[in-house]
Amino acid sequence: MNVKLNDNVLVISGKYAGKTGKVIATSPKHGTVTIEGVNIHKKAQKARKANEVSKIAEIPAPIDVSNVMVVCAACDKAVRVKHSIVDGKKVRVCPKCGATLVGVAAGKAAKKAAKKDEAPAKRVRKRAKKEESAETATDDKAE
Repeated sequence: MNVKLNDNVLVISGKYAGKTGKVIATSPKHGTVTIEGVNIHKKAQKARKANEVSKIAEIPAPIDVSNVMVVCAACDKAVRVKHSIVDGKKVRVCPKCGATLVGVAAGKAAKKAAKKDEAPAKRVRKRAKKEESAETATDDKAE
């Protein structure tokens, strides 16, 4: 499946043909993707607690992955995804303009790099405050 999480896609067939949106969920096992703002279904939700209100919720339903195409961010066109090796890693590439298509994997790598750069948080001992108050109490007794 060439469509990844957080990709911008164009629906090419069906009721929602021509709409674009961001992929919010994928299911490779079933071959479906859920797109933000496309294929919205209404579902009645009953109040489960006393302070909740019953409502009709609008939830996005999945559509088949064969009905969508990835939109290249650089050239803003719907493209078939091409794979190539860049810097020893297999990446998705736009065949029209040659730009790399960024998915969720690149976002995870950026987060890991940011964590490595951060300094570890200092541990603060809670007992230090108790010791200070104990010292002042012994000074008061000595007087």
